[in-house]
Amino acid sequence: MKNITEIAFQIILYAGNGRSSAMEAIQEAKEGNFEEAESKLIEAGEELNKAHEFQTNLLQGEANGKSTEINIILIHSQDHLMNAMTVRDLATEIIELYHHKN
Repeated sequence: MKNITEIAFQIILYAGNGRSSAMEAIQEAKEGNFEEAESKLIEAGEELNKAHEFQTNLLQGEANGKSTEINIILIHSQDHLMNAMTVRDLATEIIELYHHKN
């Protein structure tokens, strides 16, 4: 198993990819490219799911009595993931607004 810092960096990587894809989806919708916007949202979801898998594994380990070393990088990764998930959710709403506007 990877150490906690490696896991944290994987969460940061995939969350960052997901956030970027969600922001790209908004830009595509802004330009009227709704199929591409939807594709980018799907991509964002896939990346966020990868990050969430790492988080879920940590939570399951903790629930099973395996204590996790907490460090600032892990805390940062959790912040990154939650922020990315919020951006993806807001992107969905913004795209819907752009779609109804056209």
